[in-house]
Amino acid sequence: MSDLPKLTIAAARDALRKGEVTSVELTEACLAAIDGAEALGAFVHRTPELALERARAADERLKAGGAPDLCGIPLGIKDLFCTEGVPSQAASRILEGFRPEYESTVTAQLRDAGAVMLGKLNMDEFAMGSSNETSVYGPVVNPWKVDDRQLTPGGSSGGSAAAVAADLCLGATGTDTGGSIRQPAAFTGIAGLKPTYGRCSRWGIVAFASSLDQAGPMAKDVRDCAILLKAMAGHDPKDSTSADLPVPDFEAALTGDIRGKTIGIPREYRMDGMPEEIEALWAEGRQMLEDAGARIVDISLPHTKYALPTYYVIAPAEASSNLARYDGVRYGHRAKLAQGDGIVDMYEKTRAEGFGAEVKRRVMVGTYVLSAGFYDAYYNRARKVRALIKKDFDDAFAEGVDAILTPATPSAAFGLGEMAEADPVQMYLNDVFTVTVNLAGLPGISVPAGVDRAGLPLGLQLIGRPWEEADLLSTAYALERAAGFVSKPRKWW
Repeated sequence: MSDLPKLTIAAARDALRKGEVTSVELTEACLAAIDGAEALGAFVHRTPELALERARAADERLKAGGAPDLCGIPLGIKDLFCTEGVPSQAASRILEGFRPEYESTVTAQLRDAGAVMLGKLNMDEFAMGSSNETSVYGPVVNPWKVDDRQLTPGGSSGGSAAAVAADLCLGATGTDTGGSIRQPAAFTGIAGLKPTYGRCSRWGIVAFASSLDQAGPMAKDVRDCAILLKAMAGHDPKDSTSADLPVPDFEAALTGDIRGKTIGIPREYRMDGMPEEIEALWAEGRQMLEDAGARIVDISLPHTKYALPTYYVIAPAEASSNLARYDGVRYGHRAKLAQGDGIVDMYEKTRAEGFGAEVKRRVMVGTYVLSAGFYDAYYNRARKVRALIKKDFDDAFAEGVDAILTPATPSAAFGLGEMAEADPVQMYLNDVFTVTVNLAGLPGISVPAGVDRAGLPLGLQLIGRPWEEADLLSTAYALERAAGFVSKPRKWW
């Protein structure tokens, strides 16, 4: 098989501009790689005809000169993004057969930049999950394998992470509500960036928790994330939470010069029972940044311990509200009704059949915390704690901290089925290092930085100031260069 899908976006862009390869050749190589990777379960709706049509158009545009950076680059799109005429199911049975008549703003911007959509990528149902096991399509399998187990690629953007790590596409879109870009990126040895809330439009992305959801890039390295983010970001009048701010040239900001920068190490992220390998990697990351010229300071984020319970009140509350629209009336799955059934029966049967167990669990939790007797006790209190968590970060940045270094995950990838059968709370603990970033609306990036003793990838997370993704990416670039992570999964699929 061709080695073309192994190219980074930056390398492919340069090769396309020099005429060393065409977008059609690159796209055909990726489509062949996808055809040979059924065992991973990453792509769930393939669009080969559309991909080749866009690739031919990209080649014409490249010949004319002056094409954007992403022109001709084959990408995978998470199934949460609505794509015109292409199934967009959010990995749920309740949206079976739904083909939107419109395109999400983010995917429209990528299309207009000349990017080639290879198809839609698997994910946890409605983005609710940390292991990609709640999908109606079945689980995604991590391309990394060290024993006879099948490992999770993380969630909810597990299909995006697996596809990039396995060289099925050059980059992918993800969404991050509580770590759904950064955790899968860490589990699969790729880079994943969650931008500041409002940097990328949410219009046309199936909503999970509207005050937390944010689209972002997943790619083979930090430079590719910067290239992708430039095309994905920007103000959108159709999204009232989209920020009307100029989009910088993120790639041009990648100097990797962090001399004089101040990096904070939060003492509250030293969790009881943290694996020694994660602790050691964190210490190595701290040393790498110090060697690159940064000043390392210990900081306190005192409300961190309340982050998970706060998140698991706010996110389900918003989910129960957002998912009320899936009722079998206008689109998607509708249950078969018995004679005499009324509209309430239709709602109940449709939702019972259409939603999976984890989605039902969160809808019920969310409905409970929003109910009349519990609204103040749970939801309002969680909102107040969220404000305190944000203030912790604001205070750290006000004291001169430029970025914060933490682990990305509390472990390396675990086996499929190992946590799903256990207490759901155990699965929720996977988000322990990531949810604070969503609650505070900050940008965060996971950078592959090492492997555990079994040979599985581990990531480090950098958290930046709001709207300063360019600065954050440059710091991440310095960390990436220092870590020198070049491991790839051995092909077994």
